[in-house]
Amino acid sequence: MSKPSASAKTAPNQPPEGSEPASYELAVEELERLVQAMEAGQLPLDQLLASYQRGAALLKFCRARLQAVEQQVQVIEDSGAQAWGEE
Repeated sequence: MSKPSASAKTAPNQPPEGSEPASYELAVEELERLVQAMEAGQLPLDQLLASYQRGAALLKFCRARLQAVEQQVQVIEDSGAQAWGEE
């Protein structure tokens, strides 16, 4: 039997540290759960740090998704404005 590595140790119901959420909505839900757990003040120090790191990764993921969607909306708006002007 092999021992689990220290990096494999995560909080209960928390995906592995390097895993990317399946969607923006799932990332927000997980981030909200992490914030609630951290604000409750009941986490051991190591788990608190791991939760903070996971939260930072989730926040980065959410910001990137929002920025990508904003860019897509801008492209759609720009092309729509040109189409209206051509008529």
